[in-house]
Amino acid sequence: MRESTTDGLPSLTDIERSVYEWQMWIRDFGDVAQRKLKGASVLVSRVGGVGGAVAYELAAAGVGKLVLAHGGNLKPSDLNRQLLMTHDWIGKPRIESIQRRLQELNPRLEIIAIDTNIHDDNAAAIVKQADLVVDCAPMFHERFAMNQQAVLQGKPLVECSMYELEAQIFSVLPGASPCLRCLFPEPPPNWKRQFPVLGAVSGMVGCLGATEAIKLITGIGKPLIGRLLKCDLRDMSFRTYSAKRVASCVACGHLSSSGSQNP
Repeated sequence: MRESTTDGLPSLTDIERSVYEWQMWIRDFGDVAQRKLKGASVLVSRVGGVGGAVAYELAAAGVGKLVLAHGGNLKPSDLNRQLLMTHDWIGKPRIESIQRRLQELNPRLEIIAIDTNIHDDNAAAIVKQADLVVDCAPMFHERFAMNQQAVLQGKPLVECSMYELEAQIFSVLPGASPCLRCLFPEPPPNWKRQFPVLGAVSGMVGCLGATEAIKLITGIGKPLIGRLLKCDLRDMSFRTYSAKRVASCVACGHLSSSGSQNP
């Protein structure tokens, strides 16, 4: 059981203060932000090339609880990018390697490990277990299911995706920013399950996604609310685009600007 202080945030142990000392030196971070991380729960789905980097950085930063959804067994073709996997785990459930590697890094971390991918039937129950969602799924039906439940449950959502040497990321505050369906009303017609991936690119966008999650939890910095960041590492270009809510959006169009449902 976590000991709480008068402000409702968990207190830090001596070992935690030692581990997180250098990041607590960050301007506007300090003790309070670190305790916010300890008290936070984050859903990451899936936990492969992008999501593995997200989960690893959040575990390293001191997030108290991770809800991790990733089904299937490890394949050799996963190993160029899924850095929470090891060669000796080929043929075994990915989620077991994910949990093992994260708890080797941070044994204080609470993990809810879910050996399945998110879909319409389980999204509500899984999203309910976390304060914030980081979507790293490659397929749009999974992404739409998480987006729908994040909107309905009022949970912040960080969207991370990549293709080849390109990546994009944006954050969603339900009712205050565009959601995934505002930007992608329908799945792109040519999108396929298998696509070219350079592991360094998926790791890069995963680190950006973890940074966005930390900013949203702690309140430091300026998250990508209403802004879409696109990166092309072929020429190292990073561009930010404004994004607007769509009043007719099937996911968030029913919400008022305050995030509450319209009567």
